Amino acid sequence: MERDSTVLYPSRGTGISSSHRISSRFVHIVIAMLFIGLPSAHSQIEKMYIDVTDLKILVDETYLLKLVQIGQYNTTLKVAAQIQHPDIVQLVPGTVEIPGSSEPNTTVQITHDICAYGKSPGHSEISFNVTPSGFVNLDTVFLRITVMHSHIISVISYIMGWIYFAAWSVSFYPQIYINFKRKSVVGLNFDFLALNVMGFTMYSLFNCGLYFSKEIQNEYFSRHPRGLNPVQLNDVFFSLHAAFATLITITQCFIYEREDQRVSNAGRGVLGLFGGIVVITACLGAASVVEWLDFLYYCSYIKLAITLIKYVPQAYMNYQRKSTVGWSIGNIFLDFVGGFLSILQMTLNAYNYNDWISFFGDATKFGLGLFSLVFDIFFMLQHYVFYREARYILLPGRSPDDEDCEEQGNSDRRDTSTNSIYQGTA
Repeated sequence: MERDSTVLYPSRGTGISSSHRISSRFVHIVIAMLFIGLPSAHSQIEKMYIDVTDLKILVDETYLLKLVQIGQYNTTLKVAAQIQHPDIVQLVPGTVEIPGSSEPNTTVQITHDICAYGKSPGHSEISFNVTPSGFVNLDTVFLRITVMHSHIISVISYIMGWIYFAAWSVSFYPQIYINFKRKSVVGLNFDFLALNVMGFTMYSLFNCGLYFSKEIQNEYFSRHPRGLNPVQLNDVFFSLHAAFATLITITQCFIYEREDQRVSNAGRGVLGLFGGIVVITACLGAASVVEWLDFLYYCSYIKLAITLIKYVPQAYMNYQRKSTVGWSIGNIFLDFVGGFLSILQMTLNAYNYNDWISFFGDATKFGLGLFSLVFDIFFMLQHYVFYREARYILLPGRSPDDEDCEEQGNSDRRDTSTNSIYQGTA
């Protein structure tokens, strides 16, 4: 302290003029005043928020929100709501005035009541404009409001989501059981399995990356600062479980009777193409040419492409053999239930939130769901209509000349494409 005073207030023998001393003292006083004044004005950054970020209310329902202010300001602020769709939701009051204080308390917490009123179904984002600027980080002061027709429809939609999640998760096991029972995978197309395991591997990479990686999450939120993480824990579980169940089925292909079945050259070419895309984009990500989030997006696009084509080899194989033997109809039933409930859920949500634009605008999700349903119906027609007389299971260890083969139906059948005896599977 003595050294500082010597510098600021030199003795008369130093030869420094009094005017210089006054000027120096004035500068230091101004700097001190700035440092004293800045905290009361700018320490409030990120000290204001809405107590609810995502809100769901009914039409004609009112919900009490709270604008939370931590600390006082040395000036009066006006916080005005900027509503994306004023025909959907209304805030009362639309502007909150926060009076300034001559002696700001930086730790006090003050709340201001705001009523949200649902006018019509839909989704609306609400941001806030604070004047004068520079006092509040506006990224922390926003909310999303969803106005809906009925809570009951919302609950039904939620239940449907878990039902089709369960149906899709269980759908892998009828095929595994049939393979185990027959000790044979004859009739199960290997191209379908190869595409399926790659598709679910890509889907697992996408889900795990966005759910577990903080770096990738930061990349996502930098592009969508007010968005929500599109991947939930059930998405991670489903994709990993689906890849695991498909690997079990592939393992069965190595230990059970498979005749001369293998992945076709066309299937290998498609897998090679997708694999090349993955390797190239991963290298670009490692070289920081593209962000890892973009790499995950490419993985998700591969999954979508595989979903569009993976059923074609199995359907064509059934057509060639004129039989669905070895292909589980239980898998198809569960897949159909899951796909049907998924589209029904989308329909209920579109009605409940008056969001038909998103329903028809999400062509990928709707198109893939509808495409899967069409194939499920086609497989049912193959099984129950086109080739209903050929629903027989190959009896392991029997030759085509055996006459004592077990049968579930009234008579043994000889598959014309494989010249093998099958046991009926009603």
